[in-house]
Order: sequence, then C-alpha cells, then structure tokens
Amino acid sequence: MPSVVGLLEQHELAARRRVDVLREEADRIQAELAAAEQEWQEWAIARRRVDTVLAPDGDTTADTEVAEARREADEQSGPRDAAKPKSQVPVWREGLDGAVLPVDYQRILAALADRSRLGQGPLTCQEMAALFGLEAVPAWVEALRWKAKRLVARGWLAEPAPGRFTLARSVAEPGGGS
Repeated sequence: MPSVVGLLEQHELAARRRVDVLREEADRIQAELAAAEQEWQEWAIARRRVDTVLAPDGDTTADTEVAEARREADEQSGPRDAAKPKSQVPVWREGLDGAVLPVDYQRILAALADRSRLGQGPLTCQEMAALFGLEAVPAWVEALRWKAKRLVARGWLAEPAPGRFTLARSVAEPGGGS
C-alpha cells in the first residue's frame, strides 16, 4: 500500500506540472496579444495618417460634413478609443485629475462618478460594457475588467465585492480629483 506522503507528493507533482503548462500557455497568449495589439496600433496610425493627408485644405461645406461624420463615427465606436498597449495609468494622489488617464480609463471613471452622484451602487464590467454600447461578450467584459482592476491597483477605484467597482473613497470625495 502506498504511503500517504507518497500520494500527496504525486498529486503535488501533477498540480505543479499543470501550473507549468498553464504558465507556458499564458505566456504564449500574452505574446500573441502583444503582437495583435501592435498590429492594431499600426493600422490605427495608418488610418490617422490617411485622415491627415486627406484633410480638406479649403474647408468647404461638403468637406465639413465628411469631417463631422468621421468625428461622430469615432465618438460612437468604443474600440477605436481603446487604450494603447502600454497606457500610463498613474497612481492616484491628492489633486490629480482624471484627465491624466487614457480615454478608456476616463470613461470608466466618468461612469462610476455618475453612479456615485446618483447615489447608485457599484458597477460590474458587464454593466459597464452595456453602458458604453459594447456587446457584453467575454472579450469586451474582460478588457474592461482588466482596466478596472488596474484602476483599483492604482487607487482610482475600489472593489467592495469581487467584480463590482466603484470610485475609491479618496477620488469620490469633493476635490478628490474626479
């Protein structure tokens, strides 16, 4: 009959191997994600460059309408406003304004500030996705969750219950920077 310690060691070894396999897979996915984000950014830069080159010099009425239509489309599309792969999210400190945050983070902060002003409770990432006009599919929800967790880690948000986010008390106080 095998010993209890021997059986425990076997289970521990199997668990450690599973963790190693999952870590390797996570590293592969992170590398693939970084490459995809880089490609996305390059396309966004190319689009902006083409927009600049095609910008009207004479500013006619037709040109103005086209420019306004482009601006409206940009404002309505959430993914184009997404943060850069290495967005800088500073640690919150007294007097720091939410305007220092990348656009997606500002949107999250503004949504939670509105909830706070209305006396409503925390938001989940699925609720945020719906609020921002995004489909509540796992990709968008997880992207929002990652950003919200980053804001929690930097002191901008609080997570009173798992997956539920609200403004951090210091940010929500009058003059707190939101």
